[in-house]
Amino acid sequence: MSDYTTFNINNSHRLQTEQLNVPPRLLLGPGPSNAHPRILQAMSMRQVGHLDPEFLKLMDEIQELLRYAWQTDNEFTIPVSGTGSAAMEACFANLIEPDDKILIGVNGYFGNRMVDMAGRYGAEVHPLTKPWGEVFTIDEIRSGLEKYRPAILSLVHAETSTGACQPLEKIGELCREHDCLFLVDTVTSLGGVPLLLDQWKVDAAYSGSQKCLNCPPGIAPLTFGDRAIAKLKSRKSKVPNWYLDMTMIMNYWGGERTYHHTAPINMNYGLREALRIIAEEGLEARWKRHLRVARMLWDGLAEMGIECHVKEKYRLPSLTTVKVPEGVDGKAIQKYLLNEYNIEIAGGLGELAGKVWRVGLMGYNSRQENVLLLLSALEQAFKANRLLAG
Repeated sequence: MSDYTTFNINNSHRLQTEQLNVPPRLLLGPGPSNAHPRILQAMSMRQVGHLDPEFLKLMDEIQELLRYAWQTDNEFTIPVSGTGSAAMEACFANLIEPDDKILIGVNGYFGNRMVDMAGRYGAEVHPLTKPWGEVFTIDEIRSGLEKYRPAILSLVHAETSTGACQPLEKIGELCREHDCLFLVDTVTSLGGVPLLLDQWKVDAAYSGSQKCLNCPPGIAPLTFGDRAIAKLKSRKSKVPNWYLDMTMIMNYWGGERTYHHTAPINMNYGLREALRIIAEEGLEARWKRHLRVARMLWDGLAEMGIECHVKEKYRLPSLTTVKVPEGVDGKAIQKYLLNEYNIEIAGGLGELAGKVWRVGLMGYNSRQENVLLLLSALEQAFKANRLLAG
């Protein structure tokens, strides 16, 4: 064996960096949100093995708490090892077979992402479109189901790009009448907006950890009901994604505990604590708090003469799209808030780029003191913007 003295080491990339020093941002954008201190503390705990009896017990607790948060009895309810987009992809990879017809509601950026993802798995994709910020009526959905006879209907419950909340009541019943699975994106609604999967007959759903759950990004809830599991088990071909193949992963999260991949131990610690916090507060109290705090923001903006993009009836309490007033440089306002107040808000995506700001009040960040601080900072930002413009 070599004595390790003959290697020609390239040291050009041997960067000597300073100790990490992260600024104290107040994250009032579309996500990530600020993690609850209890969650950060839980994530700092020492690891155990991913097949350790104590971790297996923790897995059971996460599954049960996720069922509470989603209001479902689905046996297959797990956190995917990855961000919310990984859970989205898991749904499409497992439930779509080549040439399956899928009807996708597109009224924002993430509806378009669904279209892209479904097409990559060979689906015959039929977009159902509405202007960004509007929602679909039950009659529009019924017409789409009757016209295309899809195997899957996919909708975004809380469209992060627009701040619109899609009503889901009665759609699941309609899907069952048309022998169609009902798949829902709940990334910005889980833990902050009323969400009743079983009552609304949702067959499959996914979410993310970094929005109303206040856990850092990197783990993503997913749930399949009996009808979705039946479609998965009746596939004629293998799931075309090894890492996200739920036919294998369900053996790890089920009774067998068969190894598939190394679970992100500390991310699961954080998710468990996030779900504990939700259970302690109670869903109804949590939903009411999000709405009460969001209304403080909406009322404060109205007093300043600033409009919201979405009609109040369909407005998300967890994510508000705020119209950038005419003559105001939206990016300059964002920069001022970040530099002067350490407050992050985001601009618009896609069709709403340059037209709106996106303000998130999610979970731990949904507090009245944050609203008061933001409104005060906005007033100062507008004054500074007028001085610069003048």
